[in-house]
Amino acid sequence: MSALKKLFCIGNPLLDVSAEVDQAFLDKYGVKLNNAILAEDQHLPVFEDLVANHKVQFIAGGATQNTARVAQWQINVPGAVTYTGCIGKDKFGEKLKEAAKADGLNTPYYEIEGTETGKCAVLVVGAERSLIAHLSAAEKYKIEWTQTPEIQGYIAAAEFYYIAGFVLTHSPDSIMHVAKHAHDHNKVFCMNTSAPFLFQVPPFLAAFKDAWEYIDILFGNESEAAVMGEAFGIKGSVSDIALAVSQMPKKNASRPRIVVITQGADDTIVATAGSVRTFPVPKVDNIVDTNGAGDAFCGGFLAMLMEGRSLEEAVKAGNHTAGIVIRRSGCQFADAARYVPSA
Repeated sequence: MSALKKLFCIGNPLLDVSAEVDQAFLDKYGVKLNNAILAEDQHLPVFEDLVANHKVQFIAGGATQNTARVAQWQINVPGAVTYTGCIGKDKFGEKLKEAAKADGLNTPYYEIEGTETGKCAVLVVGAERSLIAHLSAAEKYKIEWTQTPEIQGYIAAAEFYYIAGFVLTHSPDSIMHVAKHAHDHNKVFCMNTSAPFLFQVPPFLAAFKDAWEYIDILFGNESEAAVMGEAFGIKGSVSDIALAVSQMPKKNASRPRIVVITQGADDTIVATAGSVRTFPVPKVDNIVDTNGAGDAFCGGFLAMLMEGRSLEEAVKAGNHTAGIVIRRSGCQFADAARYVPSA
């Protein structure tokens, strides 16, 4: 194993408000099963509705922060993972900071006055979930914070970078800043497709396309892959789409792009260097909540690469950490056993 390499992440830090609901509740707010949307005016009452009428859990969340938390937990070395994003100077922001510290995550947040910390309604129906994100402070993140000496220091110290596609909605310039740094210094830049709407809303798709040539590793799931295929005019199976995307033009041609597509309990697809490999997902019993499974997969996967391990080990670790999270409510894992790679 090579020396540990650090990971730097930018995301939308949110306080998850999680509860089990029924289909009627989803219908009430016009939400589809197993989808993620940004809150509009008609969705805003959902948070008080959940608190007043359901048994809720408050969990430090946000897709990228979940991945960062899992990677830090799996690595279990202080300071291995740094995560930043924007939060409000309020009680929810304090809860987020406390939770991140408990997870060992280094979080130099951009803290602002007058805007509340973002939150996400996690609506659990059986083993599926739908997300309504009210970004609030999270969408106030600015390139100026990325450019501060503190954050520049963390960027310079890292060898891996991970940013979920959600950041495209408000700070694409920060994505490009990190992407260009990674390219200029021959480091590894990773993104996540995150949600179908990013490929369906023209400004977000345009921002994604700007970053595309810099992406070394792209993560996504099967539903996002299908919409991604439509956006880029790629027909065929999920494997076909993954392979075609892996072969799209890239700034650093010496580092073949890796496209990783998870499919729930079905095989994980990895496309790179002109070929596709599939990896079986170990059967998981007693599934409680799939919320955060994809985020946890990315955390375990990246942890192995930070240790200099193989793609096969990375997929196995990702499936392990995802399997832990889906046995619990929300992206929680502290009581579980870490993945043990082959010698």
